[in-house]
Amino acid sequence: MPRVLVDATAVPEDRGGVGRYVDQLLPALAELGTDLAVVCQHRDEAYYRELLPGARVVPAPEAIARRPARLAWEQVGLPRVAREVGAQVLHCPHYTMPLAAGLPVVTTLHDATFFTHPEVHQRVKRTFFRAWTTASLRRAARCVVPSQATLDELSRVTRGVHGQVEVAHHGVDAARFHVPSEQEVAAARRHLGLRAGRYVGFLGTIEPRKNVPALIEGWQQAVAGLPDPPALVLAGGRGWDERVDEVLARVPDGLEVVRPGYLPLELLAGFLGGAEVLAYPSLAEGFGLPVLEAMACGAPVLTTRSLALPEVGGDAVAYTGYDAGSIGQRLGELLAAPEERARLSAAAVARAAGFTWQACAEQHRHAYAAAARPSLGRRGPDVG
Repeated sequence: MPRVLVDATAVPEDRGGVGRYVDQLLPALAELGTDLAVVCQHRDEAYYRELLPGARVVPAPEAIARRPARLAWEQVGLPRVAREVGAQVLHCPHYTMPLAAGLPVVTTLHDATFFTHPEVHQRVKRTFFRAWTTASLRRAARCVVPSQATLDELSRVTRGVHGQVEVAHHGVDAARFHVPSEQEVAAARRHLGLRAGRYVGFLGTIEPRKNVPALIEGWQQAVAGLPDPPALVLAGGRGWDERVDEVLARVPDGLEVVRPGYLPLELLAGFLGGAEVLAYPSLAEGFGLPVLEAMACGAPVLTTRSLALPEVGGDAVAYTGYDAGSIGQRLGELLAAPEERARLSAAAVARAAGFTWQACAEQHRHAYAAAARPSLGRRGPDVG
């Protein structure tokens, strides 16, 4: 196996998004004996030294804490770090890469929705990630995607997939995401300050593609007339979906909506596993990690058939359409059917156990080895 430098400088301070992926992948790679070096934000140096005691951890300059500075440093400073640590492969885990790296590069492309669902992204992000996805497919020795659905869509919309892309499903941290105890559920409820005896949960950044306004309206339809209507808890970053506040303003006074923002990681099992239903009616997903994590916690999950979500949920989740009427009807059916929720809960736990970070790390090691061998780095059957 080659020595691999992983660029963790894109990991946000709140550890969301790419942070969850990098923080779970790295120790799994280390457990498999991968020769690792990591470059990270200055604030994360102590964290990664503790997480990876056998790896070399290099703090990047403090000046790159701002994204424009980090992207500029990536082009010049990152190749310099790769030379200093003697890396044979560079892994860039969030779309971008140095264009003159001086060594083989593996990039991770998390989804194809910037191409397939452009309307759910901000224009600047859409343009930026489209350009870098195309550049990585053209210039990286290998690319990694989290689902077959993402690979299929990239092949269809970019015409740039020619056997150099590997599928590596995300895993689930069984120590953190598990069927919670009564004490864990109670701790999550205390943190949320819920008045209602039960709740429908959502977890994710509240951005347009998560379809939260339709969820709010569908939830209202599902609980209308119930003597003990469950609350709706919208957990996660507030994002930029401007329609959410408008829709929330029309929620009747007798119904409870809680927006706690980011939840501490130690409360997530209690929150997810304590929900009557975890609703995730996304319009487009490259993988759908909140769905997998909710499944591992034994939550009955209601989601859509968009892109990778059926690849994750299989027959262990319930499905709905995207509009408020469909969401309301299916959610109402689940809330009225405890036996169906129990069946989904058991099936979800069993299916989630098949998604491990060790398996994900094995696929990454395959990509690193292929990237280090020029004869394999850019050749293979045309998937497109």
